[in-house]
Amino acid sequence: MKLESYWLDTAPTFTGVSKEPVAGKADVVIVGGGLTGASAALALAKKGARVVLCEAETVGSAASGRNGGMCNNGFAQDYAAMAAKLGVETANRLYHAFDAGVDTVERLVREEGIDCSFARTGKLKLAAKPEHYDKLARTQELLAAQADPETRMVSRGDLPAEVGSQRYYGGMIFEKSAGMHVGRYVTGLAEAAARRGVQIHQHTPVMGLRPLPGGGHEVTTPQGRITASQVLLASGTSHVGPLGWIRRRIVPVGAFIIVTEPLPVEVLDRLLPTRRMTVDTKNLVNYCRVTPDNRLLYGGRARFAVSNPKSDAESGAILRKSMVEMFPELADVRIDYCWGGMVDMTRDRLPRAGERNGIFYSMGYSGHGTQMSTYMGTVMAEVMDGRTELNPWKDFDWPAIPGHFGTPWFLPIVGAYYRLKDRFQ
Repeated sequence: MKLESYWLDTAPTFTGVSKEPVAGKADVVIVGGGLTGASAALALAKKGARVVLCEAETVGSAASGRNGGMCNNGFAQDYAAMAAKLGVETANRLYHAFDAGVDTVERLVREEGIDCSFARTGKLKLAAKPEHYDKLARTQELLAAQADPETRMVSRGDLPAEVGSQRYYGGMIFEKSAGMHVGRYVTGLAEAAARRGVQIHQHTPVMGLRPLPGGGHEVTTPQGRITASQVLLASGTSHVGPLGWIRRRIVPVGAFIIVTEPLPVEVLDRLLPTRRMTVDTKNLVNYCRVTPDNRLLYGGRARFAVSNPKSDAESGAILRKSMVEMFPELADVRIDYCWGGMVDMTRDRLPRAGERNGIFYSMGYSGHGTQMSTYMGTVMAEVMDGRTELNPWKDFDWPAIPGHFGTPWFLPIVGAYYRLKDRFQ
């Protein structure tokens, strides 16, 4: 079993690393080489900007390689609750931003010829309890009438046509959702940006940002300094560099995933006959899907813990137990990959993007980043060009989390709270 990302291990090596020195002037310096950074770099380069991207590790090595490769539309939250809280007009506008995220991924895959097995197989949200199905049904009725008529319910009696498990009580289908090989996708985006002249520097953490008297910023890295007219932080949960303001607002939460050995097609036809992305309704959510090479990927919030080899292995054991509860016939299947890492969440599980003190930022995708990060990368290229009205999160404030200064000391408490909610709700 490999304790590393299946996506990154089975993706081609990024070949577009810049041979130029980290020096001189740039129109834009982007901090972070994941999906937000790569898509923003590509969009800015298409506009003719001179772009330098600095990645502390390697392209896609952070949150962009710590997900299920699910390109799903729809909120992390309940649509009915969002409509009640924000108003129907605002809820619909934000919901359609997630739709636009899936559309943007599909467009870039097509335009840039990225071989990442993108397919709109749809998403199935599975009711973990009977009362969860009733809530999903009420939400779907409202959602279909106001925002997404392509959603529909699946009763428990009809569920075997969608998933070969007795664990659930029906579900809700989102037809617009898709799956892909996210490792090949993020590498393909970065290669496309490099082809258009973006200087991409790996192993180049940004350690300092200093505003300049005449405007712009001096960006300091261990390899050199760059003067940038604009800076975009696409850094997510990064603990490197002068990002204290961001760290007080981001909750880094562990995401853990296991991937099985390749499975016979006839087995997969029993488990997930439609090949939809699946996610359940628990607070400590679990999700699964079939990979392009016929493995089963199973992930979730197994533990509210940091990622390291010991922690990942412990989380993998929890996920394997949950996977077998869902699909008992996988009890003896070999697990080939087990990995984890921190992803960036906000308190309300909605992204944040904007500008502060002349520095732009977009992050906090809260488990829905595959499509939203791509979309927001392209949007931020427009925002930085003066079109701030295109930012769907422009009117959202972002207060600091009380008592949070970067180290998530409260995660065990949060985990215990959600485990209790899953038990009694």
